[in-house]
Amino acid sequence: MQMPTLEDENDKYRAPALDKGLDILELLASSEGAMSQSEIAKALDRSAGEIFRMLDRLVRRGYVRRTGEDRYTLTLKLFELAHQTPPMKRLIGEALPLMHAFAQDAGQACHLVASDRNRLVVVAQVDSPGYWSVAIRVGTRISVPDTGSGQVFLAFSSPADRARLLDGSPLEETAGMEARLAQIRANKFAKMASRQIPAVTNLAVPVFGSLGTVIAALSCPFINRLDTVDAPDADAALEMLKSAAASLSAPVISAF
Repeated sequence: MQMPTLEDENDKYRAPALDKGLDILELLASSEGAMSQSEIAKALDRSAGEIFRMLDRLVRRGYVRRTGEDRYTLTLKLFELAHQTPPMKRLIGEALPLMHAFAQDAGQACHLVASDRNRLVVVAQVDSPGYWSVAIRVGTRISVPDTGSGQVFLAFSSPADRARLLDGSPLEETAGMEARLAQIRANKFAKMASRQIPAVTNLAVPVFGSLGTVIAALSCPFINRLDTVDAPDADAALEMLKSAAASLSAPVISAF
């Protein structure tokens, strides 16, 4: 008897009609212009008939618009749905339980950093459960080139976004940074001595959105505890931070 594979287990509750509709939405979202029914069917390897029925429902529900040339394009309905609940509020709400669990297990403080108009801002913070902690207040704007969170954002940014993030930074802080950013991209984390506080090691990991872009960074200003013999070290805390970020990150959508 053949045992079910992990893929079979993950796919046993398939909803083909829903998958078909989502495939169309994702295809149209990735297209630079409107597409014909035949182009959509060919791109998705579907029959023209099943694509027609699904397109008809998506048009009637307001997710897709049919042009005068019998081509199809997305409306703004998905955009409106996404903004009925502020994205940052959702992100913080999902992050805080993970951050509290990390702080309890690692015995360290934790911060969530997000981009706001090309500036990096601490949007959530959890203290260490012990007496000692290094904390950054919510709302603090952090330096980009010389912090772990900043370098995580830089490592996964496009050249244009990187230039905007570094705008106004002193040249001496950005010189020779490419090799460091390449290492962060390969490792998917930053670990560096703090340039602001002695004896602190900055740990930072990216939080990925559904399209593979970095939407936030989880960071920990790690301090070695001399009064606790069984406290996790920096490497152990980094693994915990990576696990929390992986739980917060969305699965990456494969390109068509």
